[in-house]
Amino acid sequence: MNFVSGPLPQNASAPLLALRSPINQFAYDYWKRKCGQRRMPTRDEIVPAEIVKILPHVFLLDVRQSPLDFRYRLIGTKMDEHMNGRYTGMWMSEIPHQAAPSRIWANCRQVALEGAPLAGDTPYVGRNKEFLTTEDLIMPLSGDGETVDMLFVTVGFV
Repeated sequence: MNFVSGPLPQNASAPLLALRSPINQFAYDYWKRKCGQRRMPTRDEIVPAEIVKILPHVFLLDVRQSPLDFRYRLIGTKMDEHMNGRYTGMWMSEIPHQAAPSRIWANCRQVALEGAPLAGDTPYVGRNKEFLTTEDLIMPLSGDGETVDMLFVTVGFV
């Protein structure tokens, strides 16, 4: 499967039409509100009480810049149900189907290095065989406004 879209425009005020999932549309609108005039919000600005309806579909990934890797800090309950194992606390490099050069790794890498959100279709690898792909929305977070230190990810199953 190919990407649904490239990096999302930094000045977009409405959800992208390419986002098929209402979960991802809601998350993108929320992320943009939290950005304000900045490139990206901080982790502290993502308030669970404000996104209760999408929390089961959220991942938070820590970003280690050198060497580049991504650690699962939080996995929403719906996401946890569909994964092949318990990944909380694990680095993507430790998970064979997610390590580089997988598509999810490449997408996370792009967002971590460019500091811009990315929407894409990722082949589904998990317990539920009725899904073929997931629509992923990966949005950067930064404590200093420049370096991406966390990824705010939402997933819709297609």
